[in-house]
Amino acid sequence: MLNYIAPVFRPPSEWKSLILQVTNGCSHNRCTFCDMYTQPQKKFRPKKIDEIEQELRIVAESGAPVHRVFLADGDAMTLPFHRLQAICELINQYFPQVQRISSYCLPRNLTNKTTEQLTLLRELGLSLMYVGCESGDDDVLAKVDKGETFNSSLAALNKIKAAGMKSSVMILNGLGGPNYSKQHALNSAKLMNAAQPDYLSTLVVSFPFGEERVAAGFNGTFRPLTQLELFEEIKLLIEHLELEKTIFRSDHASNYLVLKGVLGRDKPKLLQKIELAIHHPDRIPLRQEWQRGL
Repeated sequence: MLNYIAPVFRPPSEWKSLILQVTNGCSHNRCTFCDMYTQPQKKFRPKKIDEIEQELRIVAESGAPVHRVFLADGDAMTLPFHRLQAICELINQYFPQVQRISSYCLPRNLTNKTTEQLTLLRELGLSLMYVGCESGDDDVLAKVDKGETFNSSLAALNKIKAAGMKSSVMILNGLGGPNYSKQHALNSAKLMNAAQPDYLSTLVVSFPFGEERVAAGFNGTFRPLTQLELFEEIKLLIEHLELEKTIFRSDHASNYLVLKGVLGRDKPKLLQKIELAIHHPDRIPLRQEWQRGL
C-alpha cells in the first residue's frame, strides 16, 4: 500500500500505529553500534511533502482505522519546524480522530527548534519523542561516535518536557564494554535523575554483523559483556536511579532478564529480581540465546 524503503524500524509500542516514512535513513548515521541504516538504499533524504500526502490519502481511502501515527525513519525530527508542522496538519486533515503522533528524536534535532515550536507541534498531536540517549557518559558517547553529550541529551529532554511532550528514553546495557561499565551505569543514572523521563527502557547492545566497528573506538579493547556482567551493570544503574514516576521497561527481545515496573515505587522489587538472576539464575526465567534478537 505504501512506498516504504526497507528496512523500516519502529519502537515496539508502536505496533498498532500507521508507520509514516517522512525521511529515509538517518542524517547522522555514524553511531558505531548501529547497523540499522547502513545499506545503500537507506542513504538519508527527506520525503517530499506531496508524496507524504499521497500516502496519507491512500490509507484514508482504504478505510483503515488510524488512531496513532509514527513518523519514520530514525531521524524524522531533523526536519525543519515548518515541514513537521505541515506533516502534522496533513495527518489531522486525513485522520481527524488521530490520538497521538510520535517520532524517534536525536537530541541534536531539537537544537534549532524552540520550546514554542515544539508546543505547537504537540498541539497538533506530536506528543511523544523516543530519545536514544544510549548513555549518560561522555567518554562512552564519544567512543561510539554518538555525536551527543550528557548536556546535549539533558537539554533536549528538558525542552521536550517544557513543551508538554512526553519522552521515552533508551539506554544501552553493555555499550561501554567492561572497562567503562561502571561509569556508563552511574552517569546514565545521573542523566535520568536530572531529566525524569516519562518512560525509560534498557536494551542490550547487540552486534549482528560483529563488533569491529564499535571496537575501533575503544582502541581494540572492547568486548561484549557477559550475561553476569550485564546483570551487574543494570543493577548498578537501577541502584542509582532516583526517579519519581517513570515507567521502566527492560523487556526487549535483546534482554536476558525481563524487568518491568514504575520507578521509584518498584525499585526494591526490581533489584531483588536482579539479585536472584545474579546469584541463583536457575531459579528465575531467563531468555536463552535462541530466544533473543533485535
